[in-house]
Amino acid sequence: MLETGHVLAGVAVVLAVEGLCYAAFPGAMKRMLTSLSTLPEQRLRQGGIIAACIAVLAAWIIIGI
Repeated sequence: MLETGHVLAGVAVVLAVEGLCYAAFPGAMKRMLTSLSTLPEQRLRQGGIIAACIAVLAAWIIIGI
């Protein structure tokens, strides 16, 4: 069963990785965010849904649910 601690640990890891990306590659992150602002909302929505599905599947595999 998925516990709250697992979810919070996952959020913490995501924040840590994001922070490391901004620390290591600030220029690239700024360019990426600028390019995201030019994408249509539907494309962003599709990308977000795909990323969320992959993340949930990976969590199930890792935790063994």
